[in-house]
Amino acid sequence: MKAVVCEAFGGPEVLALREMRDPPPPGPGELQVRIQARGVQYVDVLMLAGKYQFRPEPPFIPGSEGAGDIVAIGPGVTGFKPGDRVMSRQRLGAFAQCGNCRAEECDLIPPAMGLEEAAVFRNVYHTAYHALLQRGRLQAGEWVLIHGAAGGIGLPAIQIAKLHGVHVIATASTEEKRSICLEEGADHAIEYAGGFRDKIMDLTGGRGVDIVYDPVNGPTFDESLRCLAWGGRILILGFLGGAPALARTNYLLIKGIEAIGVRIGGLNEAHPDTAVANVKTLIELAAQGKLKPRIWRRFPLERAADAIQALIDRQVMGKAVLVG
Repeated sequence: MKAVVCEAFGGPEVLALREMRDPPPPGPGELQVRIQARGVQYVDVLMLAGKYQFRPEPPFIPGSEGAGDIVAIGPGVTGFKPGDRVMSRQRLGAFAQCGNCRAEECDLIPPAMGLEEAAVFRNVYHTAYHALLQRGRLQAGEWVLIHGAAGGIGLPAIQIAKLHGVHVIATASTEEKRSICLEEGADHAIEYAGGFRDKIMDLTGGRGVDIVYDPVNGPTFDESLRCLAWGGRILILGFLGGAPALARTNYLLIKGIEAIGVRIGGLNEAHPDTAVANVKTLIELAAQGKLKPRIWRRFPLERAADAIQALIDRQVMGKAVLVG
């Protein structure tokens, strides 16, 4: 099989397409999947650089989400059969043409969903769902400010928020990205460079928002706090904007604000039953056509480095997918 290998820590240049041995037969509780599509995430950027909390030593095959069809089933596996189309979550190895996955981390793909959409669905929609509904305690009629709204976990957040009856204000850096946010259901899409608090207050009639969904952090964090209504929640999903910000705890106290961390890996580890139920709900919504990933661009597997670079350059609107 062909696989993309990270041969040293660094940027996209450390990736190389190699001929590899096929994986061994699947072990107990495993499926062997012919992977035909793979999602590309910012986690991959961090892992290549050796900066993610899980730090595999090179050489390794990156990639943590994919989709394809089952070619073999290991002992003890039920509910799947060869030929079934599945989406998978895995720690490593999705940037290959074949791989073994734990059956409990695979889900059947609804008939209405294509392989490319399935490959990029699970991680980002689960993150947005867990953040908004469980950590943020989202309620119908509330106002939500979504930063980085045209990105991989931004567009799913718009879709899920609107599905639950809230008002969405999206921030994005370009007119094209803001237009996409509006197409995906945002009520308003605004520029954030140069300040956004006054715009937020105008749109909410001076009240502020109930939730800030924030994968950016860094220099926008302080202004985001100032956009929150009394008792608001700021959801911290990452640090795409740079170094983590220092929260002004006096401001949290005065406005009764909650600063809430969101890490989907932590949910999977601490509350696996909740995670499984969440994914089941999300797949049902996708099967009903209520959630649909936006594919920005398709790259052949051998151009994985170009897909990673596009993420670094913040060109991706929605998701990039590796095919082949």
